[in-house]
Amino acid sequence: MRFTKMHGAGNDYVYVSLWDESLPEDIPALARRVSHRHFGIGSDGLILIGPSNIADARMQMFNADGSPGLMCGNGLRCVARWLHDHRGLHGNPLRIETARGVVEATLEWDGTRVKSVRVNMGRPGLAPADIPVILNGNDAREPLVDVPLEIEGQDVRVTLVSMGNPHAIVFVESCDEGELVRTLGPRIERHPAFPDRTNVEFVQVISRSELRMRVWERGAGETLACGTGACAAVVGGTLRGLLERRAAVHLPGGTLEIEWTSAGDVLMAGPAVEVFRGDFPLMDVDPMLAGTL
Repeated sequence: MRFTKMHGAGNDYVYVSLWDESLPEDIPALARRVSHRHFGIGSDGLILIGPSNIADARMQMFNADGSPGLMCGNGLRCVARWLHDHRGLHGNPLRIETARGVVEATLEWDGTRVKSVRVNMGRPGLAPADIPVILNGNDAREPLVDVPLEIEGQDVRVTLVSMGNPHAIVFVESCDEGELVRTLGPRIERHPAFPDRTNVEFVQVISRSELRMRVWERGAGETLACGTGACAAVVGGTLRGLLERRAAVHLPGGTLEIEWTSAGDVLMAGPAVEVFRGDFPLMDVDPMLAGTL
């Protein structure tokens, strides 16, 4: 199987063309195999790129644990770059079909070099049903901003936003404590209030136009970046009155520029980088690689 390894701010995926490759029926098992950091290619998941009847291409995402993903901002930017570099598509913007609908991605140039990709991520979902989340005592019509979530007898304050996938944002004094991410992240991800689990962002506000963030991704664990998470963090910070509608989000893997426009859409710009290309054997692979990470 031919593949391309790409990353957006360190959030890395294995990209496979459905125009060129025939894949096994069990795609979740394949995602687990290629994503394994020691026995596979190593990635935060698998993204399939193929034909679409309504856009320039269709993107299908699978997390490192094999679970399907509805949206991936860093992945979208890389898909747009891949379509330009590998399929010769020169439309700008490019239209990419996702599980959430068609998204537009615009390549930004520095002379003859693509310096970044800007994606219109659409409007955030703020109602509890959009997340989805089930919390007693909350009005189902109102955004859940700085609300308590009980974890092992203690209340953790969260702000909940959907960017096509669920996000629980925790504002903290410092993002330096990795142990907080690794211990609290999985507890929030699998909290009973989230029937589909959730991504978790730990956000440190530096100024009204700048923040730092670490993320625990649903189905992948801690990653170097999360594009939809960065979008959700700016939306959540704006709702709490901590941020302006445009901010730089510094993640361990790089910086994303996010704007929640007055029209209601969220725009995200950042890098989309090819790391390497290769072949991955679909046969004669150690059976343990098909297991859960």
